[in-house]
Amino acid sequence: MSHKIITKSWAAYAFFFICFQFSSIAQESSVQKIAFGSCNKHDLPQLLWAPILNDNPEVFIWLGDNIYGDTHDMSLLKSKYDAQNSIPEYQQLKSGSTVIGVWDDHDYGINDGGRFYTKKKESMQLMLDFLDEPKNSPRRNQSGVYSSYEFGEGNQMVKVILLDTRYNRDTLLVVDKVYQPNNEGTLLGEEQWRWLEQELFNSTAKVNLIAGGIQFIPTEHPFEKWENFPHERKRLFDLITNSKVKNPVLISGDRHIAEISRLQDDNFPEGIYEVTSSGLTHVWKNYKEEYNPYRVGNLIASLHYGLAIFDWENNKLLIQVKGKEGQVYLEQKIELKK
Repeated sequence: MSHKIITKSWAAYAFFFICFQFSSIAQESSVQKIAFGSCNKHDLPQLLWAPILNDNPEVFIWLGDNIYGDTHDMSLLKSKYDAQNSIPEYQQLKSGSTVIGVWDDHDYGINDGGRFYTKKKESMQLMLDFLDEPKNSPRRNQSGVYSSYEFGEGNQMVKVILLDTRYNRDTLLVVDKVYQPNNEGTLLGEEQWRWLEQELFNSTAKVNLIAGGIQFIPTEHPFEKWENFPHERKRLFDLITNSKVKNPVLISGDRHIAEISRLQDDNFPEGIYEVTSSGLTHVWKNYKEEYNPYRVGNLIASLHYGLAIFDWENNKLLIQVKGKEGQVYLEQKIELKK
């Protein structure tokens, strides 16, 4: 590997003062490429591992729906993880890249599920097994699969913050197939909010990738999104702003499409970007153009993955959405603040 990795979870803070921290260190000190994607069925053709391998990313991030479990049967769920893990190209990726990730609903175990899913504890252990999380990892003892990772060091450090929007999520009411806003419930749960505040305020990274299964910025579509919990969405954006964390960028999955969104408001007068990458094995077949006032560029409904390319010498981040032939569907250049 060509980077330093430090992983942290909320439970790890309980061990901080006795000098415990789960970490691994490699020889070199910077990361150049991070690939990411979501919505992956283990029993469909997986055509994107080849171009991802060609890009040679040091890190790959699962953004949820990493398999399609949709079950209360944990033996069935495990068999699907095992099937995905046995795919040769995926094994090749794991052998040359650090693979990290978070889940969404289908790998959690129930469509649009939240905190009342009765198998969430068991499902969480299987998901962490899939990610090769050590059996003694503090991540296995917390309420959710959220975690953070630091790659590189000094002025070439990238921090990846993975948010769990399933384990503690309150219920949403659906009327005429449209989610109604929940102005009182939680999306992350207070334990995860406290952890996230620590992660942001203590971050010394040059770039902070904040990742989760559902979209952060879009507000208009009727599906799952942070806007369904508007007070939580505001709390997140306020927290990012108040922490003064450097160069925050949002990445998400879930939607079976790809798009880039940009929010510019009082919190983010210079704008904050979100890249949604959702379609490793299947996409929205009969999609129609949907309104997103924050979208930059086109909506993509072809198989794709995301790639973040760091140009440390010139203080630039290039984010691409790429297809099965390695073609670039979307591209966004971001000037990094020093």
